[in-house]
Amino acid sequence: MAVTTVTNDAFRTFVDATGYVTEAERFGWSFVFWSQVPQSVGPTQAVNEVEWWRRVDGACWFAPNGPDTEGDCLPDHPVVHISWNDARAYANWVGGRLPTKAEWEHAARADQGDVRFPWGNDEPNDTAFTPCNIWQGDFPKVNTAADGFVTTAPARSFEPNPWGLYNVVGNVWEWNAGPYRVRSLKRSVKQRLSGMKGYKLSKGGSFLCHRSYCYRYRIAARSGSSPDSSTTHHGFRVVWSD
Repeated sequence: MAVTTVTNDAFRTFVDATGYVTEAERFGWSFVFWSQVPQSVGPTQAVNEVEWWRRVDGACWFAPNGPDTEGDCLPDHPVVHISWNDARAYANWVGGRLPTKAEWEHAARADQGDVRFPWGNDEPNDTAFTPCNIWQGDFPKVNTAADGFVTTAPARSFEPNPWGLYNVVGNVWEWNAGPYRVRSLKRSVKQRLSGMKGYKLSKGGSFLCHRSYCYRYRIAARSGSSPDSSTTHHGFRVVWSD
């Protein structure tokens, strides 16, 4: 497993070599967190029930916050606005693949047993203990950035887990190979999942996770998205088979 998520620099090498065009580029837009949208972009369309997400025309991996934001595409930061399909194309190019859920969780725990986080079971907080890049403060209004980052951190930042993997939780969601499944007998959950057929699994949480809203920076937690979707907090990591 790669010790970091794929960076902007690595993804640019792929694009330069192959001419690959991401789905966000082909669609002409992607989702950007409201506070990252530059004033120059003008009015944006909010997403129903999660109004902090905005549809921004021109947002893509090399212009992560919309037109004229190429300067925000930092070489050593995780590439974002990458769909599951995009991630698989890159992984195939480097001779690898996306990890399975079991592989990802095994690598995240790094022989520490059934721990909650890559560093053990100690809970991050908003002030004194910030071992990963997640939200601190009042989501979605105030991020104090006690961990040092408002948005993404460099892919190789914070202390790695015992197997040397960086930012396994926090920073950006990481696409996994398999489908998104939640086993539940609750009728409300079944109804919600019925509209998510074909969704792909993501693990690890992101810089937008906070325990009050998105307690999914735990190793066991998960999320699901359509394979063609992309956002400012979604990236990926590659594995190679022997």
